[in-house]
Amino acid sequence: MAYNYVGCMAVFRYISHTNVVIDPLVPVGKWGLSDEGRRRAEAMCDQPWIAQVGRIVCSDETKAVETAAILSAATGVDAEVREGVGENDRSGTGFVPPDEFEVLADAFFANPEVSVSGWERAVDAQARIVAGVADVLEDSEVGDVAAVGHGGVGTLLYCHLRGIPIDRQHDQPGQGYYFAVDLPSLEVLHGWRAVDDLEDDDSESLGSDDR
Repeated sequence: MAYNYVGCMAVFRYISHTNVVIDPLVPVGKWGLSDEGRRRAEAMCDQPWIAQVGRIVCSDETKAVETAAILSAATGVDAEVREGVGENDRSGTGFVPPDEFEVLADAFFANPEVSVSGWERAVDAQARIVAGVADVLEDSEVGDVAAVGHGGVGTLLYCHLRGIPIDRQHDQPGQGYYFAVDLPSLEVLHGWRAVDDLEDDDSESLGSDDR
């Protein structure tokens, strides 16, 4: 089935920041975009829906702010930086090597009501992100809305909007992905797609693999 957004009043897109410079000596919330991340964020600006964006909100973490700034430059729409919509709080461990991180992330999604190694519980992070974008999801008067944030809480928001249990099988494949939601119905139009894979007029609708 194809979906070309005909009949939508507006579309909300949740966009995860693109690739970052990983530095164990810098707090994760202060990590910035890598050269590849900037290249991919700039490539996103060639998406056909960019001209329809009338509102941009973003997390106050550096990587999200930098991604949103590139989107703002392309659209002429100032980004609203807001607290409370950042990535799940992982200060209980701080930076951990990638292999260990993946194990912890698996446990985070698999046990949403449990704090894994001091991390924020998935149910709490989900409630926080849902509340943090509630006003945005009610805003269909300004054109399309882009929210620039993070993959973990983005996945939790996606699960909430789909009305499905928290599960990592719905997680983004990597950094720099987005999903789309119809406003005001809140129907999820498609799952995670790479920001630099350009849509055409007959973009595939939500498929069985959620991607």
